[in-house]
Amino acid sequence: MAITRLNTNEFLAMAAQHPVLDVRSLGEYTHAHMPGAYNFPLFNDEERKEIGTAYKQQSQQIAIKIGLRYFGGRMVEMVETAEKILATHPGADPKSKTILVHCWRGGMRSAGVAWLLDLYGFKVYTLVGGYKAYRNYVINILSQDYPIRIIGGYTGSAKTELLHTLQQKGEQIIDLEALAAHKGSAFGNLGMPAQPSQEMFDNLLAEAVLKLDTNRTIWLEDESQRIGHVNIDFRFYRMMRTKPVLFLDIPFEARLQHIIKGYGQFEKEKLLTTIVRIKKRLGGLETKNAVNFLLEDDVPNCFRILLKYYDKFYEKSTFNPEEKRQIQKIAVETTDSELNATIVLTTPPSLP
Repeated sequence: MAITRLNTNEFLAMAAQHPVLDVRSLGEYTHAHMPGAYNFPLFNDEERKEIGTAYKQQSQQIAIKIGLRYFGGRMVEMVETAEKILATHPGADPKSKTILVHCWRGGMRSAGVAWLLDLYGFKVYTLVGGYKAYRNYVINILSQDYPIRIIGGYTGSAKTELLHTLQQKGEQIIDLEALAAHKGSAFGNLGMPAQPSQEMFDNLLAEAVLKLDTNRTIWLEDESQRIGHVNIDFRFYRMMRTKPVLFLDIPFEARLQHIIKGYGQFEKEKLLTTIVRIKKRLGGLETKNAVNFLLEDDVPNCFRILLKYYDKFYEKSTFNPEEKRQIQKIAVETTDSELNATIVLTTPPSLP
C-alpha cells in the first residue's frame, strides 16, 4: 500500500473516524496534542534528546543510526499496539486498517512509523507539516469571525447552567470554562481537574469551533480573557468583545443562594485559602470579616462579602465605556436555567 500525505483539512476530516497516532515523545504529547490523538512515541524524551544532540554536534547519519537502534528493538511492540488501538477506537472499522500518523514537522519520525505500519499492511496517512502545521491551522481557526451571542450576568447568575440548557434545546454552545477546567473566579479551581496547558486549551477551543455550524448562532458565556492560568486567544477574545451581550440582571439574593449551593459544599480549609489569596484585592477588613464568618460557619454572610467584591469587579470589566459593547440588559428574578433559557431564546438581539 502507498503512504498518502494529507494537508491539515484532509487529515482532520479523516481523524473524525480513524485513529490518529502522535509519534512525538511523551513530553511533547503531554504538553499539548490534537484532541483525541493517541500518544505513540517513536522515541522517549531521553532518546529524543540524545538523537537531537547527535544531529547537531555530529551528523545526520550518526543521529539516524542511533534512532534506528532504538526503533529496531520495538517494531513488533509498535505494530501490536497499533492493532489494539485500531480495534478499540470508537467508530473505526478495523477491517479498513486505516491509521493516521504525525510527528512535529512531518519529518523522519512520522516517516519511519508510517513505513513500518505500511509494511505490516495498514493503510497509512501522514500529515504534511506535522503538528506544527496543525498549530498554524488552530491559530487560523481562532482568528476568524463567528456568529456569537454572549450570555452576561453578575457572578452567581447560573450562566454556565443556562448555556447547557440552551444546548439541550438544540442551540450551539462553547463552554470555555469546561475547556479550561476552571470556573473563572479565584474559587474556580475548586472541584475541577488540572487545567490544560495554554497550547492545549487553544487546541480544545479550535476543536470546539470546528464541531459547530458556523452559519448558526453560537452561545458563549461572558468571560475575562484569563481563566485560571490559561488565556483565551487574544484574536478570539477580541472578536468576542465585539459581539452582542444578553445581560441577565438577577437580584443579589437569588445569586447569593446559587453561590452558596455551588461553593458551600467545599471544605472550609480550601475556601479559607482562596479568600486569603485574594486579600490584596478584597481588602484587609473585608478579608478578616469573610474569614471570621466562615470560621463561625456563617457561610451566607461570608459569601455575601465575596459576591459584593465580584460584582464590583464584573461591573468594571463588563461595562467599560471605551469598548462600546452591545449590552442588552434583561431583568429576571431567578437563576432557574429553564426559565431563563426561554427568555433568552425569545429575546431578539437589540440593534447597535
